Amino acid sequence: MEAGVASYARGAVPNNILSRPRLAAPSSAPLFSRSHKSQGTKSSSLFGESLRVTSKRSQRTSRAGGAAALVTKCEIGDSLEEFLTKATPDKNLIRLMMCMGEALRTISFKVRTASCSGTACVNSFGDEQLAVDLVANKLLFEALQYSHVCKYACSEEVPELQDMDGPVEGGFSVAFDPLDGSSIVDTNFTVGTIFGVWPGDKLTGVTGGDQVAAAMGIFGPRTTYVLALKDVPGTHEFLLLDDGKWQHVKDTTSIGEGKMFSPGNLRATVDNPDYDKLINYYVREKYTLRYTGGMVPDVNQIIVKEKGIFTNVTSPTTKAKLRLLFEVAPLGFLIEKAGGYSSDGKQSVLDKVINNLDERTQVAYGSKNEIIRFEETLYGSSRLKAGTPVGAAA
Repeated sequence: MEAGVASYARGAVPNNILSRPRLAAPSSAPLFSRSHKSQGTKSSSLFGESLRVTSKRSQRTSRAGGAAALVTKCEIGDSLEEFLTKATPDKNLIRLMMCMGEALRTISFKVRTASCSGTACVNSFGDEQLAVDLVANKLLFEALQYSHVCKYACSEEVPELQDMDGPVEGGFSVAFDPLDGSSIVDTNFTVGTIFGVWPGDKLTGVTGGDQVAAAMGIFGPRTTYVLALKDVPGTHEFLLLDDGKWQHVKDTTSIGEGKMFSPGNLRATVDNPDYDKLINYYVREKYTLRYTGGMVPDVNQIIVKEKGIFTNVTSPTTKAKLRLLFEVAPLGFLIEKAGGYSSDGKQSVLDKVINNLDERTQVAYGSKNEIIRFEETLYGSSRLKAGTPVGAAA
């Protein structure tokens, strides 16, 4: 374990995969097994279980522009595997999202059973002498390596490209924040994992709009896996059941108007008068404050409640903290697939080119009118609306 920790501290990803057996229920710690060695992406099993890929005869397709488009309906109550099989013909993407789902299930157990001090967490067996975010980081790298379809991966904890040995053609590169909100684990607040999936071997020189998938795992009273795929409408919530399976429980396809706000970085109001004006508008108009201090739960509530606004704004003395690659772009993908909008003040965060792995930005997520108000108040106009300013900008 100490050697593994040291290698992570140096930015190296160990090649070994944990070999403890996978247990069915989430009350036991599920870990990855080396018992299955995949050859390329032809394997039909995952973590010792059969991947039931729908036969071509049962898939209804339509032809558009010479390409086959999958039209099999995804339904509430489907398992994660059933949903993905219906949603995409890309078996590599199915495998990647299933592997990440297994990692999220394991992280949920680790978070739930951790006894945390200020810097480290020890489970009930005393065998995890790592901060829980580093445990999550290790598990996610292992899952991506195990998938055999990931070429490069990087995380907030290891912000350098790590070669996962997957293919470039037909493969993916993944960026993730292993445990957003890890500083509030000891207070038992909701925390989560964020990840974005890009095709091929590029994580710079790309935009958030180039993602083929994005997701977050939410570890609270319930454990959920919220994901979106580029060619599938909506953002989809899966609930972790007692038997360890993910079940499709909610689709979100529109974000409506509603007076709920989550104001991040409030200290910026001291020397950003426009942000101060916006916050005062929310208070004056009797918006409900729903701010946890964790970006994952605050953005997730917009998707679940289908309304609201999340803001994190900079000022001359408070620079941008949120990373475009690891947090902002994947969450922007989830929000916009759900029917909402994102903005850095002037454009969708999905249009921002990711020039370097550590690039940071301010951001807002929410309904159309809330993003219009955000842009008009901070910059005098909105790309989403011409004419009379709304709300705080008036």
